[in-house]
Amino acid sequence: MTGAAVIGLVVNPVAGLGGAAGLKGSDGVEVQRAALAMGATPRAGERAARAVRTLLARRPGTRVRTVPGRMGEDSVRAAGAPYDLVRPPSGGAAGTSAEDTRRAVAALAGVDLLLFAGGDGTARDVLDAVRALGGQAPPVLGVPAGVKVYSGCFAVSPAAAGFVAAEFDPARTTEAEVVDLDEDAYRRGLVSPRLYGSLRVPAARAALSGRKAGSSGVAAATAEGVAREVVARMRPGIRYVLGPGATTRAVGRTLGLATTLLGVDVVERTPGRAPEGGRPVAADVAEAELFGLVSGKESVLVLSVIGGQGFVLGRGNQQVSPRVLDAVLKGGHPGRLLVLATQQKLAALKGRPLLADSGDEDLDKKLSGHVQVITGYRESTIYRICAASEEYDG
Repeated sequence: MTGAAVIGLVVNPVAGLGGAAGLKGSDGVEVQRAALAMGATPRAGERAARAVRTLLARRPGTRVRTVPGRMGEDSVRAAGAPYDLVRPPSGGAAGTSAEDTRRAVAALAGVDLLLFAGGDGTARDVLDAVRALGGQAPPVLGVPAGVKVYSGCFAVSPAAAGFVAAEFDPARTTEAEVVDLDEDAYRRGLVSPRLYGSLRVPAARAALSGRKAGSSGVAAATAEGVAREVVARMRPGIRYVLGPGATTRAVGRTLGLATTLLGVDVVERTPGRAPEGGRPVAADVAEAELFGLVSGKESVLVLSVIGGQGFVLGRGNQQVSPRVLDAVLKGGHPGRLLVLATQQKLAALKGRPLLADSGDEDLDKKLSGHVQVITGYRESTIYRICAASEEYDG
């Protein structure tokens, strides 16, 4: 980026609220209230501030244009950036509705690049506003802060978003897809992503998360082999935390249990030589309950890889918080983290590393290195994992 380019910022302050609470999304006032009642903490503002801090580290003195309060101003001030304030026509929105986001985007139409912090629902709202602006719309880039971040218009981390903003060249943009799920159906275990359109984003492929890829029929069949290997490694008396996903659900089936597809379950292996045999400890747990279940108890995390993106932590499994990771890994014991992925899923990454974005960058960096990935029955491989922010510290 050259000259005195202006970076815009819009924050959806309720994005990600439902993640740690196990609510599988944050859309809707009732869901947001339920999440807050369960002790959920807003994280979008903090993640937006991280993006702005990285931007400033690479481009000191960059001026940010934003809207009042927690929809942007709070994050820019926390980052210590100089900023200009623009008030949307409605005059000071609370930031909890789609219309608030659309008005904020419209108010910032004159910026060179617009950062927005949220998830896939926020990306849809930004897309609606961009369509209304037509040729006046700026390029945009998502700062990942939601429960679901399946769209390709997001950077891999807040730090990566700041890095891309600092290096942005208006002459180099590309189109990235916006997808979202029906959250009510999602909570019932139905995953049906829908393509809503595309947004113009900086051409920085290595720093963009890419669209989540679905499982193919071959991958679904291979998941049963992965599950058999996981169960063969299980030992009685240890609590196993099964993250979301079809592969981890196959582990539950192999144990003879009906585990949740999109939640986090805790199970134990029962003694005996039978190929299956497990007991449920807790189903579809929130972060606080999970922390209580693993604290002071030998436990193992069983997490699958998001196809096409490579995320192991921080996308759809926010119940596995930094303090849960600390309680389970206890100093980084490698045997307490089982990563599951079919060979097809790893091949689709084309050499890109697995990613951790737990919300604690220091902890993510401790996990960086190489991890054993179970790819089938009696099959595993060593694969690189790194903090999603690792290459973008400013």
